[in-house]
Amino acid sequence: MATCEVCGNDYWLAFEVRTVSGDVHTFDSFECAIHKLAPICEHCGIKISGHGVEVSGRFFCCGHCARAVETEQGAEIRDAVGARPA
Repeated sequence: MATCEVCGNDYWLAFEVRTVSGDVHTFDSFECAIHKLAPICEHCGIKISGHGVEVSGRFFCCGHCARAVETEQGAEIRDAVGARPA
């Protein structure tokens, strides 16, 4: 068994996450992994658990938050790809 580094739960289904930098983390749930590793939206402060948006090295949870930032690139971000469905 392994112990979650966030909540301390000793769980037989714990898993490891290896980051690009080589760090290894042990968690008992995706919730704990997100709590520890997910970036934070620079506009609204929520943890980004989905794809999110990166603009000039800054992370946002969605296009709306990216557009709220006063940058040219942020203004160009769109939430949807392709044409609007009929």
